[in-house]
Amino acid sequence: MKILITGASGFIGSFIVEEALKRGFETWAAVRKSSSKDFLQDERIRFIELNLSSEKQLKEQLKDLQFDYVVHAAGVTKCLHKEDFFRINTEGTKNLVRALIDLKMPLKRFVYISSLSIMGAIREEQPYREIREDDKPQPNTAYGKSKLAAEEYLSTLNTQHSTFPYIILRPTGVYGPRERDYFMMAKSIQAHTDFAVGFQQQDITFVYVTDVVQAIFLALEKGETGRKYFLSDGEVYQSSTFSDLIRKELDNPWWIRITAPLWLLRIITFCGECIGHMTGKVTALNNDKYHIMKQRNWRCDIRPAQQELGFEPQVKLEEGVRRSIAWYKKNKWL
Repeated sequence: MKILITGASGFIGSFIVEEALKRGFETWAAVRKSSSKDFLQDERIRFIELNLSSEKQLKEQLKDLQFDYVVHAAGVTKCLHKEDFFRINTEGTKNLVRALIDLKMPLKRFVYISSLSIMGAIREEQPYREIREDDKPQPNTAYGKSKLAAEEYLSTLNTQHSTFPYIILRPTGVYGPRERDYFMMAKSIQAHTDFAVGFQQQDITFVYVTDVVQAIFLALEKGETGRKYFLSDGEVYQSSTFSDLIRKELDNPWWIRITAPLWLLRIITFCGECIGHMTGKVTALNNDKYHIMKQRNWRCDIRPAQQELGFEPQVKLEEGVRRSIAWYKKNKWL
């Protein structure tokens, strides 16, 4: 069986590649010229450069190949300009799918890695309730809107005359070894500062990277065309839990925990966005980050994934943080 993995050099993508190799797939890793191959060292990996910004070029790059499965994990979570989210996350997905369709690629399944962020700030009346598949998406970030636009495109493909075998996965916050955004929290705590925002209760969910990979291969095996599944570890945490666990694994350094009001975060992220535009460098403190940190309810219903795919999260947050911090220490990130 042949599998193509886009975004293969990324955090989640590199773990997908590893699992595909373990399962005996002929594994093709789609990368860009500038992509790091630090986590793609296995000699069995077959590399292919794909230009997701050009449908025409994609057809040329893929014309002599055939794949049984495609996992589309390529995308961006931070951009200087809003339109770049749509150019990469939305149009890149459209270009890839159109190329596969036009080439009559004999796909068994196509798994698209979307995000819980497509739902936005919904069900925030207390007590918070799980976000469900039948809730109407209301994305409040450019990232979430671009992911939803890609989902909506996929939903237009299946008619009585044609079928494209896509399944959509919507993980909540994904963490684990090699991840860089949550890693910044560990760096901050190591430097004796923890920063939280807002005084209203915030329910947060997480999913460890290998559990996302588990769901991907379950979807490749038994996913039903057109289905969409939320992914988390099945638990709900408070906003301070992640920081507390990181601090524990760092041997409890002294720290100052700062909880700032939302209006202060709004000022900080506005300034960060302006500085980013002036310097031409993407900053973590941007408009999207404000809406993400402002959101109070990140609960989601994973029962459909459990019932239909057989998805069962193996790594809860305490164990996942322990593994992650151990990896960061071993690889001298901390």
